[in-house]
Parts: sequence; C-alpha cells; structure tokens
Amino acid sequence: MSANKDCWVPPEGEDSVSEKLLKKSRKSPLVPIGLGGCLVVAAYRIYRLKARGSTKMSIHLIHTRVAAQACAVGTIMLGVMYTMYRDYIKRTAQDSEK
Repeated sequence: MSANKDCWVPPEGEDSVSEKLLKKSRKSPLVPIGLGGCLVVAAYRIYRLKARGSTKMSIHLIHTRVAAQACAVGTIMLGVMYTMYRDYIKRTAQDSEK
C-alpha cells in the first residue's frame, strides 16, 4: 500500500483503468478511435443543444445517441474490413508468391 492514505491504489496484480486502456489500444488501435469519435459526436451535439430550434429534447437526445452509435459501428466495420483484408487478401497474395 501507499503511505498516502488520501488516494486509492489498486491491489497488486490489478491494473488501473489507464493501464487497461493502454493495453487495449495496443492490442486493438481502433478502440480509442471509436471511443474518441463517440465522445466528439456527443460533445458536438451537446454544444448544439441550444440551437436545436423547436425540436423536442427527447428527439435531440435520440439523434445524439444514434450519431454516436453510428460512429462506433463505423469504426468496428473499419476494423473488420482491415482484418479481412489482412487475413484473406494479403495472405492469399503472399501464398501465391511462394
């Protein structure tokens, strides 16, 4: 344990949230891109909250959620496309060269 009693320290063997995020981003670099995209979309829609006009608040929030989800799904699709390219097309080309 730490000598400082004011802050919480995770037990031995457990990683902190930032360490988990760094490990995940090294393993799959599109995760932080998707997360950042969702945060950017949500921040922009919250910024535009005052200029929504006569649109109801619930409709505005639904549109915000759908836009953030679309960003996340788009990032997932980019990851799937890259993985398919790497596993099938690139590997097939390398096998045909041998």
